[in-house]
Formats: sequence, structure tokens, C-alpha cells
Amino acid sequence: MSLFTPHQSVAQRVGTLAIGAALLFSQSGPVVAQMNHGGHNSVSASAPASGTDKTILGEVIPFGNGTARSWVSVNQQGHPTAIGVTLTEAALQGLAADVTPGLVWMAEYILALPEEAKMLPFNHIAVNWNPRGHDPSGVYNVPHFDFHFYLISREERMKITARGEDLVKIRKPLGTGAIPEGYIFAPDSEEPGMGGHWADPGSHEFHGKEFTSTFIFGSYDGKVIFWEPMITKSYIESKQNVTIPLKLPTQYAQEAYYPTSYSIRYDARRKEYTIALDGMKLRHQAVAAK
Repeated sequence: MSLFTPHQSVAQRVGTLAIGAALLFSQSGPVVAQMNHGGHNSVSASAPASGTDKTILGEVIPFGNGTARSWVSVNQQGHPTAIGVTLTEAALQGLAADVTPGLVWMAEYILALPEEAKMLPFNHIAVNWNPRGHDPSGVYNVPHFDFHFYLISREERMKITARGEDLVKIRKPLGTGAIPEGYIFAPDSEEPGMGGHWADPGSHEFHGKEFTSTFIFGSYDGKVIFWEPMITKSYIESKQNVTIPLKLPTQYAQEAYYPTSYSIRYDARRKEYTIALDGMKLRHQAVAAK
């Protein structure tokens, strides 16, 4: 969830933010935020879809020794049914194996979305690779990926400094129902470019079971700004085919199609992994979910 080591000084964090900004918008960096390497709005028959749904490619980028691509699936009426990221098997190889103490300690890969995603609340996807995991120790300190589905733009993210008065915005309370019941604001989870993180203390990894996957929400200035499946590298590589129901908000900031579940899938024929938000339902602004 974090861009930083947990004990960095303010000066180190400022340096990290500057480095992170440069990497975040780099088009040629070898690891972080490699953007604009693929076309948009082309139909990809190999992307996940079901029944008569059509899947539209968003962007293809280098990832590890392979590639990652974003996509959105729509039904015959043009309404979105799923959104996600598909990784080739090789994408999970050749990833950074270590970190640079005091500097950026995870890689971020940014994926743009196709025009057909406009009925969804999401602006872009950022996949973060954490080779050593992060706090809390004993829970999330294993190699894993954070799949951030952001509701704000990259430019808006870069204004989140997590310093000084900006911490007030990160910690600003959310409206009733904006976060699923039972979720709590994670202590010391304020991060530049991300905001604050909300976790479910009822999730299995907090009750003596090994962390495999979980679901996080992010907020800034009193608004939810990302939905995030967080999944270990080993769990993805175990070639799962699971769909996990989400605990859902009861209030939504904008009218759009929102997910009710997330899926982790493996296609043996194509040798690809897919992480998707699915089970889309139209939600109306400030109206309780049914």
C-alpha cells in the first residue's frame, strides 16, 4: 500500500515523492509507470469475457519479462460488466527482487483505460509490485501486488503529498456509507500519491491465516479514491480461478457501474493471469445499495 519504508524521515519522504513523481510519469523507465506502449479501443478476443460480452483493450505495457494489459468488458447494451488487468506468465518473472533503502521501495505500473470504461467510476489502474511487502509485519510483509483502481486522475494523485496540512485532507472523515461496514482507517497508512487506506479487520489474514488476497479502499479529502485487490505473488502463481464477493458501500459519490466482486483467474491455454473487478451494478449517487 505504501511508497515508503515505515521509518523514513520527512526529508527522505520528500525525496521519495520527487523520485516517485518522475517515475510515475516516465514513459521509458525500466520498472515504474511505463505508459503509452499500447493502442486503445481495439477489441481483444483473448481478454476475459463471458457469454455475449465484448472485451475492449485499454493499454498494453511491459511488465517483468512479459506484458500487462488493461481491458473492460461490456454487454450487448454497451454497459460495463467487468474491468481488469491481464498478465502474461512471464510478467511475474524478472521483477525487481530487492529495494533501495530510503527510496522508492515498490514499482508502479500505470495502465490507461479505453473509452468504453466511461460508465465506470475508474480513471486508470496502477499495479504496484512490493517485493518485500509492507507493514503490518507478520501480515503483509510478503511479496505481493496492489491492484489500485483509481477514481481520480494521475495529476490529482500527484497533489497528494501526505505532509503537513495535506494529512488533514487524508484523514478527513468519509460520509456515512461511503466505506463498507466494518472497515477501519489503517493507522499510519497515509501515503503520497495514494491517500489513506481502509482495511477490513475481519479479513482472514488478521485471524491467524496466511495472507493470500484481501480488499482495500483508499480515501482523500473525504472521498473514496481507489478500490484495491491486494494479492500475493504466490497466490496468483498458484493458478486460482476464484470470485470473491465484496463488502460494499451503501452510498456512492457518482452515478456509475460499480463492482460487487473481484476475481483471480488463470487461463492455462493462453498462459495468462487475470485480476478483475466484476459483478457490475448501476449505482445512483447518494442512494443506498440494494
